[in-house]
Amino acid sequence: MKLFFDLSSRIKLRITGADRGRFLNGQLTNDVRKVAEANAIEACALNAKGKLTAHLFLTEDEDAFLIDADADQRESLLARLERYIIADDVQIEDVSERFSIFHALGEVRPILPDKFKIRLSNRFDESGLDIWCAAQRHDEVFENLTRQFRFCDGECAEVFRIERGIPRWGSELTGQIIPTEANLEARTIDYEKGCYIGQEVISRMKMSGQTNKRLCGLVGAELEQGMKLSSGTIAGQPHRLLETREAGWITSVADSERLGERIALGFVKRGFNVPGTKLSVFDPADPQSSVLVKVVDLPFAR
Repeated sequence: MKLFFDLSSRIKLRITGADRGRFLNGQLTNDVRKVAEANAIEACALNAKGKLTAHLFLTEDEDAFLIDADADQRESLLARLERYIIADDVQIEDVSERFSIFHALGEVRPILPDKFKIRLSNRFDESGLDIWCAAQRHDEVFENLTRQFRFCDGECAEVFRIERGIPRWGSELTGQIIPTEANLEARTIDYEKGCYIGQEVISRMKMSGQTNKRLCGLVGAELEQGMKLSSGTIAGQPHRLLETREAGWITSVADSERLGERIALGFVKRGFNVPGTKLSVFDPADPQSSVLVKVVDLPFAR
């Protein structure tokens, strides 16, 4: 599969200063020392309760670090980082308008007209390449990539990331979620690095091996974003509920042509999130409209 995505709408920050590495290591869940100009790492910023304040990708660029994050974090991420600069030699610049970013998936390295910054990254549960270029060369690079890869537009990218079980800021990732609940542990958390804000909560969760809820896959014919999940049906009749318990909620929905069914991502509480579990799902405005859905492993079958 040879696909490429246009990520140019994402916020881009440039962090400079002699203390930039130490500063970021005290803010992010992943180890900044893993970063190089040839790769990007995924990380989160948390509050003292271990809940998300940001989700981002980080790479190096000569004497600076570059961060890119969902466009909805443009104001909040910059404010979050600047809040903790006290006596540090750190400067943060919003360079969102100066750069474009593309992401390519496939077994071949894209052939571009000139040298661009190309970095390994994993954004869709698969190794891919980030391509940074000057914003004024966006159209040139886009056109070049279309000769080698199939363009996956916004609608395509949404279905693709749901199929892969990838959480997105504003949908699955909010200020009420802890990274391990969204299956971000393996990609964004380094348990061997130094201290960072929220680390105590994350370490306790690792020791206990439990989370109150977990991001899961769901399949069902009438799934809609925002629907609530519950347990307790009678003889498989979802509209006749008895002794129901709140089991979670749906965050993203897509019609997967590849899988031939309607799929969803959602947070399912502990005790109900074992693959194969059947739950009732209903619109809070119309509880009598409930139907059965099934919990499945992520990512959805490839």
